Amino acid sequence: MGAYADLPARHRLVLMVARIVLTLRHPVLVARFAMRLRYLPNPAAPSRYNELMLWRKIVDRNPLFVTLTDKLAAKACIRAACPELPIPETLWSGRHAEDIPADLLSGRVVVKPNHGCAMNIFVSEGRPERAEIIRKARRWLRKPYGRRNGEWAYWPIDRVLFVEERLDLAGGSIATDIKVHVCSGVVSHVWAEDKLAKRSHLFDGQGKQLPGRDPDYPREDQALPLTPRLLDFIRQAIALAPRIAGDLDHVRVDFLVTDRGLHAGEMCIYTAAGYGTWTNPEIARRMERYWRLEHSAYLRQPRHGIGHLYAEALRARCAARRRMESEGCPEPVSTAK
Repeated sequence: MGAYADLPARHRLVLMVARIVLTLRHPVLVARFAMRLRYLPNPAAPSRYNELMLWRKIVDRNPLFVTLTDKLAAKACIRAACPELPIPETLWSGRHAEDIPADLLSGRVVVKPNHGCAMNIFVSEGRPERAEIIRKARRWLRKPYGRRNGEWAYWPIDRVLFVEERLDLAGGSIATDIKVHVCSGVVSHVWAEDKLAKRSHLFDGQGKQLPGRDPDYPREDQALPLTPRLLDFIRQAIALAPRIAGDLDHVRVDFLVTDRGLHAGEMCIYTAAGYGTWTNPEIARRMERYWRLEHSAYLRQPRHGIGHLYAEALRARCAARRRMESEGCPEPVSTAK
């Protein structure tokens, strides 16, 4: 029973009922989770990393998630938290793709909507053609994002298209991206990747390399070479990310890497839609140790009625887990692959 053993009977009953209710209310998400990750989750009292992500999607409706998920609004948040960090310049924004100034599309820019992921058009020397850009951008603006995987923070975003300067990323020499997972101000781990050379490397919160591979580049021959420049950028990202993350219980802070240094990227609330895995199970275990649900917006706010009973039981379970960890008896956690 893990951390349930120390709980009063009333808390155990509440968490059991909550598990049944949440599973029945979100059968598609729970079924998809089980098919993707090969185990049945506990969405009411999560222990494993992927369960924590599922809980965030169906329970923790923190309004700040909407702001940080909005690519344009997130820029303002990053600028306020870390004004010295360069941010790619927004050259234009609007609601209609046909309003993009023609002269912008003759240079090196990126066209993207503010309400989703993996929707980018990299423009260079007039390619792709304007008609193709407009056609694709219109389709993006019509399409809601995140419905399939329950990523609710995307849904309320006021959809806007924008054109951003295109940075010359340091792929092939250093890396293109550095992604820092932060839990309540503590860096869990860092993922550096070179999207151009299809290589990556994992680091702990002190910048020391971790064994294992990530799902994008799983082979050992895809390890990113460790250079003094890369390690220096990793240390910089580790120092900056907690300032940007603030007191969020978990967020991934992304940086873009150029030869000149780090630039602000994005903030990710639902990493890999909640289905991320690694070849080294220690990566998931680190986040399970550092991700404290008691620091979530849901458990920080007062609850009433049935919600109060559930929050009280979940807080008690979180406290029981922390006691077990402090006594050197951690609850069994993830077997992520």
